[in-house]
Parts: sequence; C-alpha cells; structure tokens
Amino acid sequence: MTRTLSTPPTLTTDRLAGAPQPVLPVVGCGLLLRPWERADARAFLSAYEDEETRRWHTHRPSTEAEVREWFDGYRQDWEREKGCHWAVARDSGEVLGRMALRGVDFADGVANAAYWVLPAARGAGVASRALAAVSAWALDGIGFHRLELDHSTRNDASCRVATKAGYLLEGTRRSAAVHDDGRHDMHLHARVRGDR
Repeated sequence: MTRTLSTPPTLTTDRLAGAPQPVLPVVGCGLLLRPWERADARAFLSAYEDEETRRWHTHRPSTEAEVREWFDGYRQDWEREKGCHWAVARDSGEVLGRMALRGVDFADGVANAAYWVLPAARGAGVASRALAAVSAWALDGIGFHRLELDHSTRNDASCRVATKAGYLLEGTRRSAAVHDDGRHDMHLHARVRGDR
C-alpha cells in the first residue's frame, strides 16, 4: 500500500541501497564498523552465549548456520533500505561488537540504534565510540533527522553508552518490553541532527 504524504519525505529512498554498505572508521581508536562477513559467525554467536548479553536480548541465534541466515537478512535489509548492520572490529579484523540502525523510516527521517559488545571489550568505550561514529554518519552524512534507542531501565551500562554518545534521555516507556525475567520499563534516548 502506497502512503501519500502531505509533506515531502525527509530522505529519498535511494540514500542507502544506491551504494555499497560503507566501512565506517571510528576515529582515533583503531576500530571500524564494517558489514558482517560469513567468517564472523562464531564471534557473533559467542555474544549470545554470554549471560549478560542474553539478559538484554531475547531474540538470539542458537547455531552458526542461523547466524549466517541473519547475516543474509542484514544484507537484504541494506538492499531494501530497512536497516544497517555492522560488525564493530579492530583494524586487525577481530570482532568486538555489533552496531545497527533498524526501523528505518525515510518519510520521517528516523531510525533506531541497537548494539552489544563482547565481554572482553566491555568498559573500554567501544560501544559509545561506535555509536557516536554511526550516529555521525547517519545524521550528518545520510541526512536522518532523529535516531532513537531504548534499553531496559535496569541496564545501567547501556544507559551510559547512550549518554556518552550524545543520546539524551527523553523518558520511560512503562512495561514496554518482555525479557526472560518478565516485563521491563524501557528508557527512551534520542539524538537529533544538530545536537552536540
């Protein structure tokens, strides 16, 4: 169904798929964001074997074959302009985490950020630096107007990542998500083009 708008869209629909998914440098720390590769399946799966990651992520793969299916879906998301998914990696290629923009809405110029970091890379600013890099690309380079993210109000580490990357806390969505231990209230953060 085609949606008719009374206002022009914030972004034209060829902003992503019109070019290959970029590799984004994370300035000053030897990290980059790159598309997922089939060889990354073991590292990706290991994240979901970690108790802390499992605590906050209920949609999780159980085999490397399933991970590779997710990677195929990630490529399709780019081609269909539905999302952007990157491995957060060292220059050497070692995977440290995941960064994504999902729920891409070109009409309103909005997307939702999501991330995780492997246990060995936590506490070193990997997630906040990677989130800042993808946010600068999306807001300043592509032209999104607003990026949002949400996390459980019990997830203090994710709250720190969001704040360090310039995402302001806008409020609490009550009982908004189901985790393994029941419903959680969710903090809503956002960064808008022009925020510094």
